[in-house]
Amino acid sequence: MVTTVGTESTFEKLVQNLLILEHDAIAAYESTIEKLDNPTSKAKIAEFKADHDSHVVELTRLAGALGVEAPQEGDMKEYLTTGKIALASIVGDRTILKAMATNEIETKMAYDQASKNSAASPEAQAFFRKALADETRHKDWMDAAAADEAVA
Repeated sequence: MVTTVGTESTFEKLVQNLLILEHDAIAAYESTIEKLDNPTSKAKIAEFKADHDSHVVELTRLAGALGVEAPQEGDMKEYLTTGKIALASIVGDRTILKAMATNEIETKMAYDQASKNSAASPEAQAFFRKALADETRHKDWMDAAAADEAVA
């Protein structure tokens, strides 16, 4: 799925949309932790969820500094991200991790676009680059874990 998050013309809307995206991601992570059987995978996904939690903290700080409302939940996309996890759980852990990896594509794209968005401050662009690095690390691990026969 192609996302427009990260391409907003105002810094305020950029921060708000990234917060919504993060809340959607957190819901998917919570669903994944609940549905995974492998304790090592559960622990790694919980670690990645903590990264998303810290992204929300920083984005909420930015929203406050900008004087705009910080969304406290996701949007309808949450049903797509968590729905993929629910369907994948029927098959098993590898399929759950593959579904999560597809969710990370959108988040990576959003942070990549945000890191280059001229509406954002240089400080925010640096944070967006760090968040992009987090998302890349998450997706790389999920891809590798999903390919690992031990997770099956």
